[in-house]
Amino acid sequence: MTPNPGLPMVDGTTKIIEKPKSEPERESWGKKTEFLLSVIGFAVDLGNVWRFPYICYKNGGGAFLIPYIVMLIFGGLPLFYMELALGQFQRCGCLTVWKRICPCFKGIGLSICVIAFFVSWYYNTIIAWAVYFFFYSFRSEVPWLSCNNTWNTPNCTTFNDRIIACNSTNASLCALKSDDWASAASTEFFEREVLELQFADGIGNLGGLKYTITLCLMGVFVLVYFALWKGIKSSGKAVWVTATLPYIVLLILLIRGCTLPGAFAGIRYYLTPQWDRLKDHQVWVDAASQIFFSLGPGFGVLLALSSYNKFNNNCYKDALITSAVNCFTSFMAGFAVFSVLGYMAHTQNRDIDKVARADVGLIFIVYPEAIATIEGSSFWAIIFFFMLITLGLDTTFGGLEAIITGILDEWPMLRKRREFFVAGLIFFCFLGGLVTTTYGGIYVIQLFDTYGAPISILLVVFLEAAAVSWIYGTKRFSQDIEAMLGAPPRPFWRITWTFISPVFLLSLFILSLYNPPQPSYGTYTYPYWSLTVGWLIVSSSIACILIYFIIHAVTTTGSFSERVKQMIWPMESPKHLSEAGIPVYL
Repeated sequence: MTPNPGLPMVDGTTKIIEKPKSEPERESWGKKTEFLLSVIGFAVDLGNVWRFPYICYKNGGGAFLIPYIVMLIFGGLPLFYMELALGQFQRCGCLTVWKRICPCFKGIGLSICVIAFFVSWYYNTIIAWAVYFFFYSFRSEVPWLSCNNTWNTPNCTTFNDRIIACNSTNASLCALKSDDWASAASTEFFEREVLELQFADGIGNLGGLKYTITLCLMGVFVLVYFALWKGIKSSGKAVWVTATLPYIVLLILLIRGCTLPGAFAGIRYYLTPQWDRLKDHQVWVDAASQIFFSLGPGFGVLLALSSYNKFNNNCYKDALITSAVNCFTSFMAGFAVFSVLGYMAHTQNRDIDKVARADVGLIFIVYPEAIATIEGSSFWAIIFFFMLITLGLDTTFGGLEAIITGILDEWPMLRKRREFFVAGLIFFCFLGGLVTTTYGGIYVIQLFDTYGAPISILLVVFLEAAAVSWIYGTKRFSQDIEAMLGAPPRPFWRITWTFISPVFLLSLFILSLYNPPQPSYGTYTYPYWSLTVGWLIVSSSIACILIYFIIHAVTTTGSFSERVKQMIWPMESPKHLSEAGIPVYL
């Protein structure tokens, strides 16, 4: 008998039939640096550029660093380390991991995916605005410097107009001309040319699509697709650019900002400690919120990215490095921003708090106007908006990878057609984001930014921390870490995971319900019905947890004690552990 040449042979007559693999092998990071850059790129986003500097100076300047560091040590960093270690040991995404931790809490993974979709529907439109500004910057003079454009109104004022007004003896003229930025040339460019807000009438009447923004959004998603379609093999290469260039640009802007007149007055204002503010509990709440949302545990991204690590990778060291880089970036961004704000206040003879702004207007109105007055304004505008684009893209890479990893780990057969699956996911996110590209899209963005993630994610991460520490058990989790690193985590980490971090998260969640944030943009007041829609958005993600818990409880069979055990006891152990002969503690 002639053997089949397509089959391996031992002695020419015996055939060995190799069992085909039921699913494609899970990939791993090609280089450790690619993982670190991906985590840093996700954690360092647009909020580092405008939210941290503003919150820092609003809450006591240099004194704010004390509650910020305390919250980092006892709240943010332990959760950050926990999620990296959890993902690396279990090697799966936000859905499958609950089979191995606490099956009845699988709704947490569903909730994470819902929140990630909400964020993708509005966050990428902000990047699209930066793309719009970026292309408009390729001119000899940036268009938001003057009032001689078709979109300008008769009330438009330039930066030089306000310098003249505020340096005059008539103080009321300065107040009239400043008008809280409403008549500034940069405001009119952003609101009347980029957004075309004049064709909308609030969130109840958004108007039609702004097609140029829609095209910019399409371009953003095309870039995102080609960064994610091959998995970490493609995204790992993209982050070499998107995660490193922002630091180069930020350093250039910082050096240039420090050479401007009035820059050091701005930096001094940013850093001068107001020690009495430490008695205000709101300062500590703001510090906790800022460090939590800056590091980003709970969004499923750290879990997904670390799941592609090698089993013995030192995730403890990674947590320390990446969290330190993130906090340093926020601090460094404050110098870059406030050096320029100091320059604006100096030239206009005004207080710095009169030129600062708390919302996205800081990066799309205030800062652009400032760099427009610097020699070579087009160059500074180009690199500034390129930095914003790359900062935003990194965060989008991470957010969508959390969804992709979660779904592909739950349904591994989709990995064979990853390119088509990712294309469908990107298209769905693009369709969801179209409402934010309407003339009044910014009102929708502010609604999503207020209710899409900030409230519900606090409950999600509290339940995640509670499930890992109290149900799966800190002892068992510590044994998992010991299996990876060769040594168990120190008592400090076990104490924070068991007691401090859950209390930290639950307190933030209760405070967010007691004193809920309100969506706002400029002087616009959101109608009552829109706030109801906002709370429905919050409820939609939280409901996933409750609905899945109820379904799981009803469908589980056996006596009461048996059902409880099945609901909270791991259903499976990671396959890679049994293959490697590593003991699993059940």
